[in-house]
Amino acid sequence: MDKPFIYDFTLEELQTWAKENGEPVFRAAQIFDWIYVKRVDNFEQMSNLSKELRHKLEEQFQFVTLKEITKYESKDGTVKFLFGLHDEHAIETVVMKHNYGNSVCVTTQVGCRVGCTFCASTLGGLKRNLTAGEIVAQVVQAQKILDTRDERVSSIVIMGTGEPFENYEETMKFLRLMIHEKGLNIGQRHITVSTSGIVPNIYKFADENTQINLAISIHAPNDALRSKLMPVNRRFPFNDVMDSLRYYLAKTGRRITFEYALIGGVNDRPEHAEELADVIKDMLCHVNLIPVNHVPERNYVRTPRNDIFEFQRILERKGINATIRREQGHDIAAACGQLRAKHLEAK
Repeated sequence: MDKPFIYDFTLEELQTWAKENGEPVFRAAQIFDWIYVKRVDNFEQMSNLSKELRHKLEEQFQFVTLKEITKYESKDGTVKFLFGLHDEHAIETVVMKHNYGNSVCVTTQVGCRVGCTFCASTLGGLKRNLTAGEIVAQVVQAQKILDTRDERVSSIVIMGTGEPFENYEETMKFLRLMIHEKGLNIGQRHITVSTSGIVPNIYKFADENTQINLAISIHAPNDALRSKLMPVNRRFPFNDVMDSLRYYLAKTGRRITFEYALIGGVNDRPEHAEELADVIKDMLCHVNLIPVNHVPERNYVRTPRNDIFEFQRILERKGINATIRREQGHDIAAACGQLRAKHLEAK
């Protein structure tokens, strides 16, 4: 990559750039407006800037190019994209339609090294981190599609491929760009970042003083089972994860969402529900039960429907708020990593 991405720059960084390049500081706000409000994809379109300034921008920056490799549309309105990056890698982005608006699920890494045994994202390991601008581009691309319907991105979930807290600085920069009032201006409470439990960065995130929601992929109620399902648990053991979450709760007062993928005969028995409820009973939290997607490369099977409801009932009986995730895009391989895995296999 010979030039930095314009999406990688905050308004403050663009102001510094303008000063260093002999331009008035207010030009930075105009550039920012062209990028995020008017959503142009080349510098020539920035018509209220001088030709000289447009030339400087062209010489020193580039836009992120997301080349559409594949696009699948589900009958429920979910649209999944496989985008090609400048270096031939591919990433997935999902746009989901809800009754409360449009949500975009973004990817933060090419591949993933966390190694959850039920997830397609981790097949092939981690290739590289995305820059903040490459994450931003996914939301801008989604917004451009919604512009044609006179709709907007109302929420963002950072639950695509990769572990956001292993790409912490770029993820935080992306978040700051998304909530900026002169940019896309997404409300902080409409953004959720999900982690598999990178303990040092849970503490760090707690200290960021944001209103952004935190979700934790837990998937087991104890250390031994979690280590089998999620190798990351060997680096950051269950109890350490729980301690970091208690710190987060004490610091922010914000509710945590526990993501729990139900896997047939593995972590979905009544005793698992009982144990989970006991572990989290004193925490301000919500449990999101996820019927696991069948991944051909893995041997796990889906929990029977009645068992899913029973798991939920046990949690609720013990005072834990629990919902079953509404499946979206099931007919188009919309689970993390499935589309990219197919693409890599085809290549």
